[in-house]
Amino acid sequence: MANPNIAFLNDLLSNVGSAVRGRIVAAGSDQSAEERLSASCRELMRRGGEATRIAAAEQALEAFAELGDAAKLRFFRTLLTDYSADPEAIRAAYARWEEERSEPALSALFGAVEPRRQSLLRRLNYPSGGTLRLVRMRKDLLRLMADAPDLAPIDDDFSHLLKSWFNRGFLEMRRIDWNSPAAILDKIVAYEAVHAIRDLDDLRRRLEPPDRRCYAFFHPATGDEPLIFVEVALCAAIPDAIGPLLAGDTAHEDGSGDTAVFYSISNCQPGLKGISFGNFLIKQVAADLAAALPHLRTFVTLSPAPGFARWLAAREEPEGAALSEALTRGDWREDDAARDALAPKVQAWAARYIAEARSGSGQPLDPVARFHLGNGASAHRVNWPADFAPTALSRAHGVMINYLYEPGRIEARHEAFANEGTIATGPELRRALKGARAAAPDRTRQKDAT
Repeated sequence: MANPNIAFLNDLLSNVGSAVRGRIVAAGSDQSAEERLSASCRELMRRGGEATRIAAAEQALEAFAELGDAAKLRFFRTLLTDYSADPEAIRAAYARWEEERSEPALSALFGAVEPRRQSLLRRLNYPSGGTLRLVRMRKDLLRLMADAPDLAPIDDDFSHLLKSWFNRGFLEMRRIDWNSPAAILDKIVAYEAVHAIRDLDDLRRRLEPPDRRCYAFFHPATGDEPLIFVEVALCAAIPDAIGPLLAGDTAHEDGSGDTAVFYSISNCQPGLKGISFGNFLIKQVAADLAAALPHLRTFVTLSPAPGFARWLAAREEPEGAALSEALTRGDWREDDAARDALAPKVQAWAARYIAEARSGSGQPLDPVARFHLGNGASAHRVNWPADFAPTALSRAHGVMINYLYEPGRIEARHEAFANEGTIATGPELRRALKGARAAAPDRTRQKDAT
């Protein structure tokens, strides 16, 4: 039984909070949502008790949710101008540090240079559910920044706080199966971003059989709202096409397959863009599967190559332009002979794309390649045609890539990629790349800013 004194205290605090919130709401009942948001933020920055701040934060978050894009943009610009750091305070704190070079002076300097909006965002996080609502607020910010790049400093503040709040140590990995709560299953369907889940039968195929797994990261502050999830199939060999895998044709109903295939990984919260969970999730899932299923020998992905079609269309070499035209025309989809003739060319050009195409910063041009290679995987094999979904055809001409995770080599490959930009490749991809180089021996590795 709960301690009656603690229960009484909880009831008292709840009643105080409700009373304070009632006064704040009543005071702003004749104001617009934009006015209530502004007033609540000012209230949050004043000295006051916890109950007052929680009530003010709750009203601010509710008011923000009512705003249209124009008003949200005005709010973010207010954060930029009215909630920045005080230049005079910075100058004074820096002068003190220059004179003293002491730790207290350094601490005061840190406090002076921090924008006031970071303190405001932390206080907006006071109410229950505040963290998730701030993640969604950042989602709005990122969307509006497409036409308002000057708001980037606001995003820096969000990113700084969210990276701390969503530190790996706070994350909890859970397995999602057919018996998971319906609310979570609904979210898996809604958030699947790679291979759409068509209906309940499709969902069941991905979760219930012994050869299927799904794992997600959750955070204590977001409850049953997943942050990211990965779908896994246990197969007898490395797959070269997504269709049979999604249909269950590669099933090993007793779960005896020796290859774990990560075939879909979906980020659920756009407001957490730039905060990496996928690398931790894949490595933890691989470790847990290896411990639970000792017969597993291979850990590999079947991944899209979302920028391949655009990159190929931009090639100036005649053979690249001709291949782009042929793939776009699409005759090969029903013509086996045409497909067989194109296959070696697609293999070679896709291998070039993965291994050689770089952004202006020197990173792999393909975002999925950047993710897996940066995690310590190797680009193992090009598969074509591997995905006939309309999006996959338009973005990658149906190309998919296997990235191989070898537990004993992940860290060394990660370090080589991070420090030297080294792209680890498997023998099959190297053969395709060798064929591409033989066809154009004088070609130099090109940088792509697209």
